[in-house]
Amino acid sequence: MQLDIPKGQTAIEVPAELFEHLTKDDQPSGVIKKFIDPIMIVTDQGTCILQGPEMHDAEALGQMRMPDYETCIEVPKSSITALLEEDSGPDPARAA
Repeated sequence: MQLDIPKGQTAIEVPAELFEHLTKDDQPSGVIKKFIDPIMIVTDQGTCILQGPEMHDAEALGQMRMPDYETCIEVPKSSITALLEEDSGPDPARAA
C-alpha cells in the first residue's frame, strides 16, 4: 500500500479493539462511529491506519509496552472524541 504521508508525520496500524480502551479515559464508548481524520484507512482485516505526528515524549514512551521497532502517534483528545460521535449528516455551515 502506498500512502502519501506529510513530512513530520507517520502512519501506524492498530486493531479496532484498541479503541475499546477509550472507556478507561472517561469516554462513554470505544466504538468508532465516524471514520475521519486521523483514521486514513480501514483494512480488510479490521485494523485502522492512522496518521499523525510521531510521539517523541520520552516519559510517555517509557510508560508504553511497545517493541523497539514500533512507534506511536500523538492524537488530540478532541480528534478521538470526534470519532466516537454519531454523524448527524452534512454540516450546513460547511456547505458550498
